[in-house]
Amino acid sequence: MISQLWITPNTPMGATLTGAGATFRMWAPRATAVYLCGRFNGLAQWKPVAQNLMLADARGYWTGFVAGAKDGDAYKFFVAGVGSSGYKRDPYARELSADPPFPKCNCIIRDPKSYRWHDQAFVTPDYSNMIVYQLHVGAYAPRVVGATGTFLDAADKIEYLAALGVNVIQLLPIDEAETDPTLGYNGSDYFSPDTHYVEYDAGRLQAHLATVNRILAARGQPPLADTSQFMTGPNQLKLLLDLCHLYGLAVVFDVVYNHAGGFMGDDESIYFADRFSGPDNNNNSLYFTDKGWAGGLSFALWNQDVRQFLINNATYYFDEYHIDGLRYDEISALLNLNQGNGFSFCQDITNTIRWQRPRALQNAEHWPVAAEITEPPPQGAGFDVIQHDGLRISLRNAVAQASHGGGAFLNLSSVASNINAYAVAEPWKAVTCIENHDIVKDGTDLRIARLADGSNARSWYARSRARVASALLLFSPGIPQIFMGQEFLEGKQWSEVASSPLHVAWDGLNSADPSMADHLRFTREAIAARRNHPALRGPAARPFYVNESDRVIAVHRWLEGTGRDVVIVASLNESTYANYEIGFPRGGRWFEAFNSDVYDHWVNPEVAGNGGQIEAGGAALHGFPASAALVIPANGVLLFALDAGD
Repeated sequence: MISQLWITPNTPMGATLTGAGATFRMWAPRATAVYLCGRFNGLAQWKPVAQNLMLADARGYWTGFVAGAKDGDAYKFFVAGVGSSGYKRDPYARELSADPPFPKCNCIIRDPKSYRWHDQAFVTPDYSNMIVYQLHVGAYAPRVVGATGTFLDAADKIEYLAALGVNVIQLLPIDEAETDPTLGYNGSDYFSPDTHYVEYDAGRLQAHLATVNRILAARGQPPLADTSQFMTGPNQLKLLLDLCHLYGLAVVFDVVYNHAGGFMGDDESIYFADRFSGPDNNNNSLYFTDKGWAGGLSFALWNQDVRQFLINNATYYFDEYHIDGLRYDEISALLNLNQGNGFSFCQDITNTIRWQRPRALQNAEHWPVAAEITEPPPQGAGFDVIQHDGLRISLRNAVAQASHGGGAFLNLSSVASNINAYAVAEPWKAVTCIENHDIVKDGTDLRIARLADGSNARSWYARSRARVASALLLFSPGIPQIFMGQEFLEGKQWSEVASSPLHVAWDGLNSADPSMADHLRFTREAIAARRNHPALRGPAARPFYVNESDRVIAVHRWLEGTGRDVVIVASLNESTYANYEIGFPRGGRWFEAFNSDVYDHWVNPEVAGNGGQIEAGGAALHGFPASAALVIPANGVLLFALDAGD
């Protein structure tokens, strides 16, 4: 029996356990009636009957309280509209059932307090210290043919990710989507984790328990007695974030507010939530406009209730999942599709998150890169950082040009001009990469190793050129981002399809491919060099030498007033240079703090280098008061520092 007990003007949306039952709230302003149907009313009551009728307020928000409703109960709304009547999923459902499966699935009441967190001491890292690792949960799994990765599979890799040295994990969208497999950009139910990423098998849950307890024990936490803490989809996702935080890893969710999926024949979706009938025009949808994008429709951001739905989604992720930031998909599309409303929506959501979570990372994808996106309101949209393609394009072009042989032209001037030309107020506002989910997706562009050598992604040319590109990415200003598999020289494009041979090749790390293990060591130690030398995380960078004939570039980086300068020297020449004169900011001893050539056939028995240090005792050169004659390895990167690093 539905009542109005526990109902107030502040009753939350969706299903909320309270008192001796649960409150429910749904927005359907054009509906003539909304009924709450569910397991708690008895199997015979999954129908619209008078005792299940909810009460509407003046704004079209329908509410009701059910005594005895509890965690795990299934429910749906039955909406009687002007055009038709039928079941609707709760747009705020915390979980959807796997049986029956999507889209005819049920909504499930979940207690957000059922998971006991361990992450109270975690602090989101400063933007300037961030290194982002982007992964797709479904593809991030042990290589089992046909197996889709789960949140628990990703949790199993936390020790690996922490050892890699990254400190921000960026998950591709994890909310329920229309299709399986999916990249996640056709979301349908924004508050529910995708059931395909949830582990339901009791035996496999038990196997994960051993790994979870090992990870907890390594951080001084007591073990879990059984799997009851992570039986549900929301709690499996919470466990992943909790363990990440224990290992110093922030977690960012990728959210898609420019559009939702196309809802192909999904009568129970939010597409026509209040079942309005009218001319064949998508503007009749409660949540959407008639403007299309990527196979879906743009949210009606002129409508304050729709705006609030998306803002509520963002704050929900912070409140219930303890996320550390958001990566907003294609803000440029959102603005283009919502002329006059998109920009103010961006300001509303960024202001809300900043007020509630001052340390949160708000990362906008916007093409072309525009400074106003990262400027504060009222002039700017208020995002903290922006995806940047300048360094990515120039580095990938240089590597591709090098693949045509020693006589090919290399546009290193473009690399130099993009090392710190970010068109934003501070370099750390730019998120840079050489691979991401869009660039190296099946059917798009190539992984950096394959770009470096189209005939053999494991050749010396592929290995060494990939090291140059990755080192320059990690040693340049901005927030560097790595895509899953890049760290160990994955040569294949990737696919979200579980049966695809393009899944991440974890088996190669298990000694099947020594080149992968060598490249993983290289990436770990390049990341460590960035961490150990503060100038590499600072804003200052000056490419002071570019010789396109020799294929050599040199960059000076420093922190003002600290005396901890570094010099980066990179070559894409296919031969080693000896006695190559390079200017240095001051005379005296400089440590060779990093040499990429060491990592080829680790430890490289024929490494070309400078014995760990050089003496900058030569004449003034390249605008500096001193110089040194260097050995520069073929297709190599050297890092020189005034100290050995922290």
